[in-house]
Amino acid sequence: MKPNEKIAATRTPDGGEMVLYRHDRDFSIMVNGQDLMHSRQHESELELSRLGCAHLTDHAAPCILIGGLGMGYTLRQALDILSPEAHVVVSELLDEVVEWNRAFFGELNGRPLEDRRVDLQMGDIIDLITPAKRRFDAILLDVDNGPHAMTDAGNHRLYSDKGIGLCRRALRAGGCLAVWSVEPSRKFEQILLRGNFHVRRFRVPAHKGSKSQSRFVWVASGNQDSLPPGGGEPRQALENASKDNRRHYRRRR
Repeated sequence: MKPNEKIAATRTPDGGEMVLYRHDRDFSIMVNGQDLMHSRQHESELELSRLGCAHLTDHAAPCILIGGLGMGYTLRQALDILSPEAHVVVSELLDEVVEWNRAFFGELNGRPLEDRRVDLQMGDIIDLITPAKRRFDAILLDVDNGPHAMTDAGNHRLYSDKGIGLCRRALRAGGCLAVWSVEPSRKFEQILLRGNFHVRRFRVPAHKGSKSQSRFVWVASGNQDSLPPGGGEPRQALENASKDNRRHYRRRR
């Protein structure tokens, strides 16, 4: 069996070591010895685009924002879904991640950075979202490992009440916010609900055919009709509905 080959490394904003490994035709990225992403386990990244862009399949010229380039699979799937006149803004914090995509991942993801619809923006996504007002038809967030930051503690700002409020303001009417996470988070679901979103939670496979490894995608919108079918409602929404039903019952008595 061939060993993993270390082919590149960089430092995260928090000073951790981010390392790119290759094993045959597969690639993986680790941070401080922990798995961050693997080229074989990208089905959930595809699902992030499928779920977050489901309402845009018939849109003539949508504008979307993808937070976090990763290995390019979310971007690749979005481009495959969206129209030829779409505008896809990609926000990436680390120059090395872009370099690795161009140097190593192109044969895996179809070189999405070469698509004329892509507008690559380097820097903190918060700086991109903050001035935006009704600019995007969809925002897809695959930043760090989800609401629980792994590579940059500053990402907590993005997943806070204020950050989600900025996302809400940056969406056009009927737009959707889709968020990828390695694990469930009831706390984050409450933040989405406090942001006046309708919310659906989807449990998705880490890689195609997997039943043992799952990831999570939340899709949120101010317009309930924009949400993709299926998924589950956050518990607070169900509890509030139950309270409303009890109040209605007492009034009728």
